[in-house]
Amino acid sequence: MEIGSLDFLKQQDLPAGALYMVATPIGNLGDITLRALHVLDAVDGIACEDTRHSVALLQQFGLHKKCMALHEHNELEGAQAVIQRLANNERWAYVSDAGTPGVSDPGARLVNEVQKAGFRVIPIPGASAVSCAISASGSVMLDSDGRFQFLGFWPNKSKERDAILQDISSSKKTSVFFESPHHIRDTLLSLGSTLEPKRSVLVCRELTKKFEQLVSLQASEIAAWLDNAESLKGEFVIVVAGRPVSSDEAPEHTSLLLWANALSPFLGSKEIATVLSQTLGLPKKEAYQIALDAKDADNKK
Repeated sequence: MEIGSLDFLKQQDLPAGALYMVATPIGNLGDITLRALHVLDAVDGIACEDTRHSVALLQQFGLHKKCMALHEHNELEGAQAVIQRLANNERWAYVSDAGTPGVSDPGARLVNEVQKAGFRVIPIPGASAVSCAISASGSVMLDSDGRFQFLGFWPNKSKERDAILQDISSSKKTSVFFESPHHIRDTLLSLGSTLEPKRSVLVCRELTKKFEQLVSLQASEIAAWLDNAESLKGEFVIVVAGRPVSSDEAPEHTSLLLWANALSPFLGSKEIATVLSQTLGLPKKEAYQIALDAKDADNKK
């Protein structure tokens, strides 16, 4: 099946002088979208996190395009080169090595510079390790009402690791992060020794690839699982359930929400959060979430 033979793709608007942020597979080549192939075939050039990797990917689909290296070490300079081409009314795409650009990958600075220069940025959605893991997490997500926080790659510095462990331990939201095979054992052991024994953890290894593995555990089971794991090779996505809400927390939240509801007609979310944080000693994140809940309830009236 040729890309150009699909009539609905021909109807897609592909404005010139625009940057297309194109998601590519995180492992399985079959996860490339028809729209992504159509865009990559139509653009004048492609900026790539790694040209060698991207050229090999393009060749799999019979695409041969001018490619430019644009990665974390030259992103600002590369952005200016892309902007010059957009100024010539060309269409350019950006792809990272895998998944959606700008999600723990280069791309955010490029987007910022292109937008500042007055050019349009068009997202072409597709594979994402985050949404892939969340969609298969089941009970891990149930207690958080669908809310989650993405923490990117697990940090190397101990101070930053301790801060994130504390954040995950205290947060009522589900937490999602990436980890490499080199540190996965130590990271999982840290989670196992820090979290409540019954906290749910989903370990995702090599998502969409041949040796894909998804393992649902309780925190207390992590050490034993590691001792018997057949392999810790590959890239990991970890999903950790949010902290369970105890029965005595509900009235407190309700009371705080009443305060926020009373302030909602007169103040914005940030101002409400500041009042709650400064007067009641709430953490800023929690105060802001309560303010958002109040605004949401106010909008539904």
